Amino acid sequence: MIPVSAYDGSRVAVFGLGGSGLATARALAAGGADVLAFDDKAEKVAAAVEDGLATGDLRGADFGEFAALVLAPGVPLTHPKPHWSVELAHGAGIPVIGDIELFDNERRARIAGLRLAAITGTNGKSTTTALLGHLLSAMGEVAQVGGNIGRPVLDLDPVAGTAVVECSSYQIDLAPSLAPDVGALLNLSPDHIDRHGTFEHYADVKTRLVAASGQAVIGVDDPTSARIAETLAAGGKPVHRVGVFDHKSELQRLAPSGVGAIGTSLYVVRNGATREVASLEGIPSLRGRHNAENAAAAMAMAMALGFAPEEAARHLATFPGLAHRMEEVGRDGAVIFVNDSKATNAVSSAQALAAFDRIHWIVGGVAKEGGVESLTSFAPKIAAAYLIGQSTELFERQLRHHVPTVRCRTLETALDVAARAAKTDGGVVLLSPASASFDQFRSFEHRGDVFRDLVRARLSKETA
Repeated sequence: MIPVSAYDGSRVAVFGLGGSGLATARALAAGGADVLAFDDKAEKVAAAVEDGLATGDLRGADFGEFAALVLAPGVPLTHPKPHWSVELAHGAGIPVIGDIELFDNERRARIAGLRLAAITGTNGKSTTTALLGHLLSAMGEVAQVGGNIGRPVLDLDPVAGTAVVECSSYQIDLAPSLAPDVGALLNLSPDHIDRHGTFEHYADVKTRLVAASGQAVIGVDDPTSARIAETLAAGGKPVHRVGVFDHKSELQRLAPSGVGAIGTSLYVVRNGATREVASLEGIPSLRGRHNAENAAAAMAMAMALGFAPEEAARHLATFPGLAHRMEEVGRDGAVIFVNDSKATNAVSSAQALAAFDRIHWIVGGVAKEGGVESLTSFAPKIAAAYLIGQSTELFERQLRHHVPTVRCRTLETALDVAARAAKTDGGVVLLSPASASFDQFRSFEHRGDVFRDLVRARLSKETA
């Protein structure tokens, strides 16, 4: 744990008592703050009490007594409207911040030698974060991975080394003074508009992370991110560009510094010179065009942190991959079962659809803006789409003229029907929902674990 001593002797309100909220309340209390914690869900308040934290209904509290409101990232800050706790904080004129803000301030003020490598973007954040942490550890760095990827940042250890932290747009919005040593913006596409109002505001929030970084790693595969790279570089920021290209001549878009991928080869561009430094050929955890982008970004960040790209490249093949992201969870003869439940929007699902052929695609949940209309170009690769969740009717309308569709409603039914169909002609049974989770699941992690367990139970039964 990293005790937060910035509020020693002050009274602090904490709202939102999930994993990061509990860790935040504990860290503030350990640093000497007088914490009052609350959540709209009674069971979470009960869990905080069980943890020994002081709790109380913040709706009746005098916010003028608090030095700050520390808000969990899942709680609305601005859209669709500010949460009631935010409105009370604004009325009292106190700051509303999050755990990333507390962590970074504490790191810079009191933890000598702890660098921060922070990663954001619409897609690929978790894989890039996990990969960079793996590479740094393999090269002998004391690397800790946390943030939106799972481990709360205030649960990290206060030791020298590098904290590799995945930052969501919600977390950045609550971290006004965030200043990483190296920051990465991988890509931008419309997402979480319900929480940011417009794509422009969403992009502005993401941009804050790299704009305040000592060195910035920015993807140039989408026009918005490419413009951000140009703007920051023109203002004197050290920018390392990353991208995936079809031809070697396109690598010059990365100059004067960057890492690019062509097929399965990674190239470093520096001071006008280009050299090949790694191959992703035969690395299952890094298959696909999107993972080439992730690998390029992790390599560029390692370089910005002072490591040689050739040294980092030696450890790419030992990366185990990320749970729930193009994760192979079973095989039955020629049939491969792939869990891509982390693909919660169409752009993310496109990456998995591009990586496989003869796909029996399990898709659905709570639809994001645009649904799966943009994925119909993958129709030649899709044997059938098996529809689950609330989006069933919408996705059927969007897909039925392009691929065979089967209404399944539940994941268990979809897996059964898809597996039996794939058994006759091989291929991939792919869970890539292109949607948020729905009432059948608590979260995408739960959905992914259920899929894995169902596949393994099915295979065990068949071999018994």
